[in-house]
Amino acid sequence: MMETYYFDTSALVKLYLSEPGSRWIDQIVNAQNRNGQPVHVITISKIGIVETAAALALRRRTGFISLENQHELYRSLLRDSQKLFEFMALTDPSIYLAADLTQRYSLRGYDAVHLASAILLNQRILRAGSQPLIFVSADQRLCQTAITESLIVENPSNHP
Repeated sequence: MMETYYFDTSALVKLYLSEPGSRWIDQIVNAQNRNGQPVHVITISKIGIVETAAALALRRRTGFISLENQHELYRSLLRDSQKLFEFMALTDPSIYLAADLTQRYSLRGYDAVHLASAILLNQRILRAGSQPLIFVSADQRLCQTAITESLIVENPSNHP
């Protein structure tokens, strides 16, 4: 049975920049069965594309990667967003749940959007009788909040 993962931006960026947990993220994203089909479903919010693009640009501006490398990684992000990821749509219920989460927890706006998206997707998966999703974030505070919201959580930084 396929596992479903939800990546927030701190997890997604590890697919493009070498950081603690990048190898683990790469293994999850690129795992295949004997027929060459993906073993896992990787779900993101489309806002994660914008946040990851911004992280790549910041790394270039601060001298960690070259302009050429930034462009190459950015093209990879756009290409991957067309073929590797499922998307959780930003809907009224997800926006209102995210807003509510900011009132109950100390969350930044887009972290709340990621968490709300994961909660709603997990509810849909469980109603369909599938295994619960795995929420992936390198943000320890967000991980703890996701656990409080009854999600299964993995922090890629715990996987060197």
